[in-house]
Amino acid sequence: MDVLLVLVVLVAVVILIAAPLRLGRAGPEELGGSAARAELEAAKESKYREIRDAELDYRTGKLAKEDWQRLDASLRADALDLLHQLDSLEERPGTSG
Repeated sequence: MDVLLVLVVLVAVVILIAAPLRLGRAGPEELGGSAARAELEAAKESKYREIRDAELDYRTGKLAKEDWQRLDASLRADALDLLHQLDSLEERPGTSG
């Protein structure tokens, strides 16, 4: 009985882990509006976290000022791109021309 329970849990874990791999990565235009928005929001929050982590690394002396400035500029450019994508996603359904 215990072996069966462990087997069922193991199969459930494998299915949950493998689901994103089976679905693949679709672009925002291929996803539904809410799914694309959720994916972009998650990417935005992740990018913000990277910016905060880089700043913390600089303040604690793990990054030189020049390296931090270069990394910060790159991360902020990526974040800005994500914000533009979110804006265009919001504008698309409401515009007619």
